[in-house]
Amino acid sequence: MSGRTLKIALAASVALNLFALGGGAAFLISRAKVDERIAEQSRPGREGGFPQFISRLSPEARQEVRTSMRAVALSARPDFEAARDARRQAVEAARQPQMDPARVQALLDQSRTAELRGRARLEGGTIAMLEKLDVQDRTALAELLARKGPGGARRDVRGEEKSLPPLPDAPPPP
Repeated sequence: MSGRTLKIALAASVALNLFALGGGAAFLISRAKVDERIAEQSRPGREGGFPQFISRLSPEARQEVRTSMRAVALSARPDFEAARDARRQAVEAARQPQMDPARVQALLDQSRTAELRGRARLEGGTIAMLEKLDVQDRTALAELLARKGPGGARRDVRGEEKSLPPLPDAPPPP
């Protein structure tokens, strides 16, 4: 073999090794991201749901909690429907050939405000229901307040909670 052939073989070998190292590194990085997503999905607040919390209660409290939470959820439903409707309108307005940014922003603000009102109703109703329970049942259900869903806790830049505008004609949560 000539010196030139050896140099070409060496360059090809180095290129192949670099390609293999890059592929291995990409595999390890993607594997780490997949593991991270799996771990994130199994964090508290993302599993079980309301039926799991109800099953932890004493039999006497189960029906009362179901009834109370159903009433609270129904009272918050119009807020969440208004939030979804305003968001749909904002998306539709953004798709128009001549988009009005002020209108899109106003609709998104309406959506966010309605969602926060609904969450406030849910949380207020949960607190009112928790007041009626004994310590063991309250401990089992207190996690409902810690659950994270879309939207989570809203805070402004300084970390202070934002106040919610009152609902025009709705009664306060039970």
